[in-house]
Amino acid sequence: MKDLSGKKILIMATEGFEELELTGPRDLLGEAGAEITIASVDRNPFRGRVKDEPTIWVQPDKLIGEADAADYDALVLPGGVINPDQLRTNEEAIALIKAFDEAQKPLAAICHGPWLLVEADVVKGRKVTSWPSIRTDLKNAGGEVVDKEACTDGHLITSRNPDDVPAFCEAIAAAVAG
Repeated sequence: MKDLSGKKILIMATEGFEELELTGPRDLLGEAGAEITIASVDRNPFRGRVKDEPTIWVQPDKLIGEADAADYDALVLPGGVINPDQLRTNEEAIALIKAFDEAQKPLAAICHGPWLLVEADVVKGRKVTSWPSIRTDLKNAGGEVVDKEACTDGHLITSRNPDDVPAFCEAIAAAVAG
């Protein structure tokens, strides 16, 4: 993986994230030298899932409303069904995604995380991938859906599932390192 020393990566998540889709990028990109910040809807710890079974707790570093795209080199959006479904109704979360997109900074979503890209209206005309059950949503939003472990279209990076985390992180690192 590329050296990410001096780079800052924001992970946005809440209750019900898929464990490996948050911990994988946090750990792998952190080991490559990136400073990782986790933003959530409130300051309370929130719980992950593995196949819908509750697992680890994560303590957020800041509120989503306190995060500014100008302060980070990339935004990572883990999946899980519950996590993105909750965040897609959060105006601050959607505004932050739009800010990363407008700044053309790496914007990475995995599994059900691309639901947030649909909500932020940043999919039209782009190649994307996701968990199979939301691919119709991506198509309806104007995306060109492909089936591969990591899909990069400009600054937009998407992946399908927890098995794709290593390729997802490599794609994020390549985009962040420039």
